[in-house]
Amino acid sequence: MDQVIDVLRYKGTQVYTIAPNALVFEAIADMVHHEVGSLLVMDGEHLTGIVTERDYLRKVALHGRTSRATRVAEIMSPIDCTVDSAEHIDRCLELMISRRLRHLPVLHHGRLHGIVSVGDLVKRKLTVQGHALEQLTYYISHAC
Repeated sequence: MDQVIDVLRYKGTQVYTIAPNALVFEAIADMVHHEVGSLLVMDGEHLTGIVTERDYLRKVALHGRTSRATRVAEIMSPIDCTVDSAEHIDRCLELMISRRLRHLPVLHHGRLHGIVSVGDLVKRKLTVQGHALEQLTYYISHAC
């Protein structure tokens, strides 16, 4: 059974976070520095939301606001869904597609453990399917 924890074992559990009272400018600078498209918003140990490049474009740039005068809490998106690290990859993909999510925080024993994107999950599924195809090809070529 392929679980989301398997994706995190390969990808890593590094999560980049920012406080809700931080300036959007800091969030954008952090995303650029870490080469990521989102940051989880943490108020202490509490996951309060996610801020993405898309949030910046839609809620700051298009509204004439400035990133140096706007707080992350003003533009972040709420976290609609999290999954346990034991959740099956297929279920994660179903959730992300049905809720139109690009990022999914992963909890382990109730604490933030990592984050996966749709791309991370699709890549894992393709890798697993590729291995299965190789095994079948080997079996067929050596069985005859």
